Amino acid sequence: MTADTAIRLARATTGVPTPPERIVHLGLGAFHRAHQAWYTAHALDAAEWGIVAFSGRSRDLVDRLTPQDGLYTLVERAAEGDRFELIPSIVRVEAGDDVAAFVAAVADPRIAILTLTITEAGYRLDADGSPNLEDAAMASDVELLAAAFANAGELRSAQPATALGRVLLALDARRRAGSGAIAIVPCDNLPDNGGLLRRALAGLARRTSAELAVWLGISVSVVSTSIDRITPAIDLDTEPRAVRDATGWLDAAPVVTEPFADWVLEGDFPAGRPDWESAGARFVDEIAPWENRKLWMLNGAHTVLAAFGPTRGHAVVSDAIDDPVCLRLVEALWDDDARQLPTFDLADYRAALLERFRNPRIEHRLAQIAQDSTTKARLRIVPVALGELAVGRPATGCAAAIAAWMLGVRAGTAPAPHGIDPAAIAELDASARHALLTALDARLAADAGFATRVSDAIAVLETS
Repeated sequence: MTADTAIRLARATTGVPTPPERIVHLGLGAFHRAHQAWYTAHALDAAEWGIVAFSGRSRDLVDRLTPQDGLYTLVERAAEGDRFELIPSIVRVEAGDDVAAFVAAVADPRIAILTLTITEAGYRLDADGSPNLEDAAMASDVELLAAAFANAGELRSAQPATALGRVLLALDARRRAGSGAIAIVPCDNLPDNGGLLRRALAGLARRTSAELAVWLGISVSVVSTSIDRITPAIDLDTEPRAVRDATGWLDAAPVVTEPFADWVLEGDFPAGRPDWESAGARFVDEIAPWENRKLWMLNGAHTVLAAFGPTRGHAVVSDAIDDPVCLRLVEALWDDDARQLPTFDLADYRAALLERFRNPRIEHRLAQIAQDSTTKARLRIVPVALGELAVGRPATGCAAAIAAWMLGVRAGTAPAPHGIDPAAIAELDASARHALLTALDARLAADAGFATRVSDAIAVLETS
């Protein structure tokens, strides 16, 4: 198949219908297209649910998807081969910095759901979940929004810099338009992501508009989720050619993902939702055990492999997990995780994770996973360590995982925590170890026994 004979993706050339706009998404990227958009496309009532997707920080994806009317190819990459599928659920693509378009979309009474994938760092919150007013962009947004809400004439020109600032501005527009209740569904790897977002928006509203704060409590449902599908970054030169050769489609923005997908949700949808359970999603009354299982085990293992794997010459997850030293680190962390997840029989889940990690055709690059590794370690490893210590167990798996992270920080394969000079930890002496452990959690740093186990694990890993 050549470029001259291939079909350029568009609704007109493929005959794919356009579902009505019912969902707005902020943070368009590969994961959203492999997960929420895929689930929506596979729902039995998919013809009723179209997505208006706003990009994150880059316009590149907007420029690629707009000529394709939001259509793209999802490539499920199994060890034995690829499966290609055209996903039609995204019906309009907009730039994330087009605040007016985002506000108008969320305020539209036809919209029932706002979903988010803005990454852990994108929330800009303090450790207690409140808006981080020491963050310059967040502090500026609070001042800007308070002024705009107090003077309706300034609303049209308001340009919040943060994702949550834009969400709050859009929700206020929905309130003023009388467009009714809406569900917000955060899909980022944060514990209690729904509760965290609910508290963050309430905190912003209290600082900017008492009237809006009341409306949020009545008209906005924030749904908690646990999301899981490994979706690596791809080469946008080679993958479109592979799609063209296999399908005959000219696709400038394909997505590659693993065959596995999981989505667990807890919460209400006051204006309706797609029949996601028909696509395999699970709705539960208590999501915490499910999100902890995924966050601690899959994401926790990824954090360890991303920090430590490159120090042993590995670039992708599949290579790192085949390294016996890395595998022992992961298995030891999972042993600690299992003791903190007593309601699950985890044997099958652990085996499935190893199979997924070992898929050699999913090039999940460790450098990609290592971004924001300090935040990730705080969320994925620290809670398990604290839980183990609280019941008198040594948390040796967590200690080894943190030791691996420290070695990665020293080597530069994981970024140093904010405020720590990489030169100051080059020797990884007692002072450096204490500073790094404190950056993760002061309670762990204050536990002399745990700090010793971290030091012992560093010594073992350095000679492995």
